[in-house]
Amino acid sequence: MAGARLFRRWRVQAAVIVTGVKPSHREPREKRPAVDLPSVTLSEYDGVRYLHLGSIWVQGAMRIRQPQKIELDYVQRMLASLLWLPSAQLGQGQAVQLGLGAGAITRFTCQQLRMATTVVEINPGVIDIGAAWFHLPPQAELVCGDAADWLAQAEPGSVQLLHVDLYDHEAAAPVLDSEDFYAACRRVLDEGGVMAVNLFGRDASFADSIARIAAAFGTDQVWSLRPTREGNTVVVAGRGVVVPGRDELTARAAHIEQRFGALGLPARQWLRMVRPYVPADVSASPAALHP
Repeated sequence: MAGARLFRRWRVQAAVIVTGVKPSHREPREKRPAVDLPSVTLSEYDGVRYLHLGSIWVQGAMRIRQPQKIELDYVQRMLASLLWLPSAQLGQGQAVQLGLGAGAITRFTCQQLRMATTVVEINPGVIDIGAAWFHLPPQAELVCGDAADWLAQAEPGSVQLLHVDLYDHEAAAPVLDSEDFYAACRRVLDEGGVMAVNLFGRDASFADSIARIAAAFGTDQVWSLRPTREGNTVVVAGRGVVVPGRDELTARAAHIEQRFGALGLPARQWLRMVRPYVPADVSASPAALHP
């Protein structure tokens, strides 16, 4: 139920290491009305298992014989967030994912980066099916609850890597897309921490969404990647991130590809896809991520 203050934790297999962010002592946030949660279904095609929320829209995917591979283009691009972190820091700190999907990012941050990983998912059916059919790692903490409520209770400055992918069964617009929500995301990030957000929808305005992110993070801390063929655009935002020069970025991309290229992370291609945020009232053409 949306707005619930108490969360239920699903245990995958026998043990879940409780690595959740400590609650703060903030005033309770106004609760949103309860929502009906859609049914969770599966489909399989050509060796890939797909997750659906009561519709034809794909909410996640996993290659059955290669569960560690990042199957969907937009999920690969969400992991472009790694470019904003120094190579020596990959794997350090806390990773948080808002919206479980098929668990691709969870498997990656927990098993490949070996980060303490927390996932917040409002639909218990997604958690149950993820545990049964999508190889969720036993080390991850799975929290069943509302993402905005979790953020309101989280310890400020405690998250290094935050991935946000919050869509309902209609996939029309992000469920949480306000400036207050993005400000709460920024608040939980450590200095130098990074957030990646999937923006997609038939009715959503990308310009409005990225403007809200920029209002919360600052215009110089927001970048976007080229949209996928399906229309997903990933936005990356940082808290006090300093973008290095071309040589360092190229070295970071090469390091990511060396470690994870076989899992579907074409990091050197990301460098050609990234553009910094330019407000709508600025006419100058955006420059690439690197000089």
